[in-house]
Amino acid sequence: MGSVFHREITVGYEDEGSGEPLMLVHGHPFNRSMWRPQTEHFSRAGWRVIVPDLRGYGDSTVLPGATPLATFARDLVDLLDHLGIERCVLGGLSMGGQIVMECYRLFPERFRGLVLADTFASAETEDGRAGRYAMAERLLREGMAGYAREVLAKMVSPHTIASRPDVAAHVLGMMTTTPPDGAAAALRGRAERPDYTELLSRIAVPALVVVGAEDAYTPVGDALDIHERIPDSRLRIIDQAAHMPNLEQPDVFNTALEEFLGSLPGTAATTTPQD
Repeated sequence: MGSVFHREITVGYEDEGSGEPLMLVHGHPFNRSMWRPQTEHFSRAGWRVIVPDLRGYGDSTVLPGATPLATFARDLVDLLDHLGIERCVLGGLSMGGQIVMECYRLFPERFRGLVLADTFASAETEDGRAGRYAMAERLLREGMAGYAREVLAKMVSPHTIASRPDVAAHVLGMMTTTPPDGAAAALRGRAERPDYTELLSRIAVPALVVVGAEDAYTPVGDALDIHERIPDSRLRIIDQAAHMPNLEQPDVFNTALEEFLGSLPGTAATTTPQD
């Protein structure tokens, strides 16, 4: 666990294990703890796992206003520079997946593989843009608690709520403790994001596309579209999971990610955890 000051913000992050670097980017409105099952598993399996808190979330600085996806992307590359990492595998979920796409758009030479989980590539619709701006105002006015309770049953599947109440509580806790100013800034920035659809066909590194079978926010069809457009990609649909398959079905998610990482050219990491 550490933090680094660069430009106008301090970024909280974890840097666990050793070997080939794997950076994982959380979604909205979460923090780096959403990757705990992956941090624990892959840091023991021969990977150096870096999980940052995005600006406005977790232990990182909160700046009001609007945070474009390009700003998040530059923050992540600044952190890689600080850590002396030239190239890594980069993964993200939901908004984090869109930040991964923005990172590849701006800095394609820095990444040797991409993981796109429960995300979508198209630009916002007019209705979607208006909805994000309205939600930003609501969160600033009311705080996070009411929104978090409303969306919990879409973030995780009914199966998860019934069988893994600890996971549901973790997801709810991340949402309710996110600073409203940070969440609102990200919503405004995300409303104006570019369309990544054409970028997908130009991705020249291997990619893993993952989605929960019950995801209502970014349905399986969105993942299929991404998978079909990226030349070298594999698709994994995870049953009994909604928008958070890495937490809802961590063993299945980790197996899919482990197989993908092991397939990358030049990977020196082992695929069995070390004692």
